[in-house]
Amino acid sequence: MALGIYFPFVGLTTEKYDEAIKRLEANGAGAPKGRNFHVALETEGQLQVFDIWETQEDFEAFGSALMPVLAEIGVEPSEPMIATVHNQIEG
Repeated sequence: MALGIYFPFVGLTTEKYDEAIKRLEANGAGAPKGRNFHVALETEGQLQVFDIWETQEDFEAFGSALMPVLAEIGVEPSEPMIATVHNQIEG
């Protein structure tokens, strides 16, 4: 059962997000196993992230790559909101 995961980051600027993506790609974690969808939402230069993951295990495995990158770029992670995906419509 897929999971929708919303990250309400504080202090994640567009520049820091772009740097995080660059570092994740360089580490081979730019397209992690089990992540079906990723979007960065911008409001006044601050970003939040919404992902859809196949399993909790896949999401947690990605954390081992993501958390050090966030620490390196100075972003303090907040507790994500996790919900079961009821429906997903493409297009």
